[in-house]
Amino acid sequence: MKAEEIRNLTTAEVEENVKSLKEELFNLRFQLATGQLENPARIREVRKSIARAKTILRERELNVQNG
Repeated sequence: MKAEEIRNLTTAEVEENVKSLKEELFNLRFQLATGQLENPARIREVRKSIARAKTILRERELNVQNG
């Protein structure tokens, strides 16, 4: 998911998105450990998506405090 798409979501939706991405990351790591992972690049994509979402949440938090 791109940053612009994340920005169009509400804060609650972004938090829910982070939660689901973390669950997916857990499952991908489990698959990696058991040798069932088909697309290892997906781990990196999910990690970056989590980082994007958390960055946008932090931006919103700072805007509320300062603005």
